[in-house]
Amino acid sequence: MIYLDHAATTPVPRAVADAMYAVLTEQFANPSAQYPMGLEMKKQLAAWRRTIAGALGCDPKALFFTSCGTEGDNWAVRAALWQNRHLGRHIVTTAVEHSAVLEACRWAQQDGCEVTYLTPDAQGNLSAQAVLDAVRPDTALVSIMMVNNELGNVFPIAEIARGLAAKNPKTLLHTDAVQGFLEVPFAARTLGADFVSVSAHKIGGPKGIGALYVGPRVRNPRPLLPGGGQEDGLRSGTEATAQIAGFAKAVELRLSGLEETLARMASLRDYAVEQLSAIPDVQILGGGAPHILALSLAGWPSQNIVNDLGAQGICISAGSACHQGKPSHVVAALKLAKRVSGGVIRLSFGPETTQDDIDQCAAALRRHHDTRMPML
Repeated sequence: MIYLDHAATTPVPRAVADAMYAVLTEQFANPSAQYPMGLEMKKQLAAWRRTIAGALGCDPKALFFTSCGTEGDNWAVRAALWQNRHLGRHIVTTAVEHSAVLEACRWAQQDGCEVTYLTPDAQGNLSAQAVLDAVRPDTALVSIMMVNNELGNVFPIAEIARGLAAKNPKTLLHTDAVQGFLEVPFAARTLGADFVSVSAHKIGGPKGIGALYVGPRVRNPRPLLPGGGQEDGLRSGTEATAQIAGFAKAVELRLSGLEETLARMASLRDYAVEQLSAIPDVQILGGGAPHILALSLAGWPSQNIVNDLGAQGICISAGSACHQGKPSHVVAALKLAKRVSGGVIRLSFGPETTQDDIDQCAAALRRHHDTRMPML
């Protein structure tokens, strides 16, 4: 099998699974328990938090565990609106955010908020100035993703943060960094965002665990889950210790030789662009992050391509995430020609991806082009 869908989820290394297994079978105590085994688990939990916070570039006290990136996104939106409830009820975001942010904003609209959805250009780019121009005196929250999950575009979060500080310093900034964490360089403490959400399963960790960075400008955030007082009383519930252990181990593994790994993935992406651009009707879209490559085989429906390559053991995704023949909200926002938008696919790479994987995928796409009739 050739796996080229790392932006969807990543394989879990054996070392990560072993770390989780040890917690599940041997170190299974509740961190809130007061006997020695529980107290030891509390120490372990603090150590894992330090590891992840170190990679994110923040104080461990500013890092709160969640069940996933979606939870972190929702929490950030709610917390920002709560803190700024007296400032206003206006939100600025983009039309190409992950559904976790878009749906949270739509729920906020039902509660009386006004949302401005910014549309990037045809290549998926969005300037900091476009974001700042949309900010008003009553803007409570700006939520802009760090890396677009379908196109790979990297948005200028630090520049947006600096502009907000000058234009409207009370407006809070959230970035969904699920596709950016340990893929593009940043440190939460210097980025300027007030909330940064991340997820373990995009970097070789298990599903079901993520984290939210909450910056110092967020005062007494409203608890997401009241209850037993875990996570400083902000997100109660017994900690998912096995998943957290796996998250920390995945971070350790990714940090080892990270600079070289990212350079190699960027080189692979460039190589893939070169090989795939040679196929007739291929159009490269977006770009910026080292691990995501979006393209269109214009005229050939993306789901047919995914099915054909899947039958050959090559895993890619329909970047258009077609539903009843309609492109995803991300592709739709680009306002591409129908034959281009309908043929969008996404390849995404990980540390294990090889040049041979790219070669075999390119050969399969060329065969699909040469042997199947265009339908768009």
